[in-house]
Amino acid sequence: MIIVSVRMFRGMNRLLLLGFCLALASCAAPGVQRKDTSRTFNTVVVDAGHGGKDRGAYRRPGPAEKMAALDVAQRLNRKLRESRFRTVMVRNADVFVPLDRRVAIGNRIDNSIFVSVHFNYSPRRAIRGFEVYYASPYARGLALGIQRKLMTLSGARNRGVHTAGFRVIKNSVYPSVLVECGYLTNPVERGYASREAYREALADKIAEAIVEARYGPGIYNAPPRVPVQEQPGGVIPPP
Repeated sequence: MIIVSVRMFRGMNRLLLLGFCLALASCAAPGVQRKDTSRTFNTVVVDAGHGGKDRGAYRRPGPAEKMAALDVAQRLNRKLRESRFRTVMVRNADVFVPLDRRVAIGNRIDNSIFVSVHFNYSPRRAIRGFEVYYASPYARGLALGIQRKLMTLSGARNRGVHTAGFRVIKNSVYPSVLVECGYLTNPVERGYASREAYREALADKIAEAIVEARYGPGIYNAPPRVPVQEQPGGVIPPP
């Protein structure tokens, strides 16, 4: 009985700790008054992760995260504009933008949402899959929608939708998500990320989820595929 009680106590402690961590991740930073524009937004702030001196995840042979994320973000930006949204690109070139500057750009755009595009890293090469993060409860539906669309890609692995305290989403006034488009440290997903058609498909799925979040299912029509700043053969140059 004592052993069972101790185990139960430890289990309860773990549950309480997990609940506390989730609640903490969902709390806004001091001074941030969150707004729910998840059903009314007409502008999407598109944030390509990293850039400039910060190359993000990288494993040879393959693109650096900063370049792969920029490419997907540019494609996403085009698709959203063709879907009649206003868009704001946090960066449209290989430049470094501080995290607080990214947040400030998003927070000054009224009636918007914020979508940050990333690729992932792990010291374990076998780890692969999509993940989407959010901090505000107003962004949960968008995060789930993006993950559902990404999971329709061939070979997709589901690593879930999670709350997190990443600065670009935690300090955002408007609904914000951070999308991890696969692991550049995994040989399979690194190979995928090197292909133009795959980066186009990533942007297409994210755009579809955004359109459906605003207008409902069945509205999105994928625009014709147009290469964005591609090198010969559709390969992103190394950093």
